[in-house]
Amino acid sequence: MQGLSGKRVLITAGGAGLGRRTAESFADAGARVHVCDIDEAALGDLAAKRPEIGRSRADVASEQDVDRLFTEAMAHLGGLDVLVNNAGIAGPTGGIETLSLEDWKRCLAVNLDGMFLCTRRAVPLLEAAGGGAIVNLSSAAGLYGFPNRSPYSTAKWGVIGLTKTLAMELGPRGIRTNAICPGPVAGARIDRVIEADARVSGLPLEEVRERYLRTNALRTFIDAADIAGMILFLCSDLGRRINGQAIAVDGYTETLRTGR
Repeated sequence: MQGLSGKRVLITAGGAGLGRRTAESFADAGARVHVCDIDEAALGDLAAKRPEIGRSRADVASEQDVDRLFTEAMAHLGGLDVLVNNAGIAGPTGGIETLSLEDWKRCLAVNLDGMFLCTRRAVPLLEAAGGGAIVNLSSAAGLYGFPNRSPYSTAKWGVIGLTKTLAMELGPRGIRTNAICPGPVAGARIDRVIEADARVSGLPLEEVRERYLRTNALRTFIDAADIAGMILFLCSDLGRRINGQAIAVDGYTETLRTGR
């Protein structure tokens, strides 16, 4: 894709899943890439299969870890042109009255505080490079809400607010900021979400899975490659005039109904 060769890219939660697919796609396009993750096994597998991609173990909700991540990433990359804030957790599943404050805070800390901590460190580097791109991972839950997933949905709505604010704040400095709002991405993570939903709702697992598909106009889960492709587009020369957008890549996902 145009304009990605030689770009210096940092991706959070890039050891597996969507983050890894994005990291590999950037590397295949000629970019220099560094990722972080809390999963040491995933980082080890990435090191074995894609040794050119730099790696750090870091929890983005920890200010100390983020500071160390940026020190290690800059040693590997020598600067920064792109930040992909991909790190996030599903958080607890259940009605608001059943949730603990600890679980609520942890979900917001990873999904939203981590984005703040990484972006705060990235902005001076992007400005020093003459401008760049930030892509924040929100969710369809940040557009429509998500019953029994209030911490997650709250965080993902917050991501969109942060994105639009940063687009106005940083645009005059040559830094574009956009959000991606994926629908349910096929893989182990959505499988765990569906299992938790089935436990809370008391519905059979396959009925819950079918409900997720039924609320999608294309009747499909999203492939990680679909999301990675949009991220690369936004960071390429083709996306150079796109700023402040919350772009759904979801096959059009309606509000996830309870099925009752």
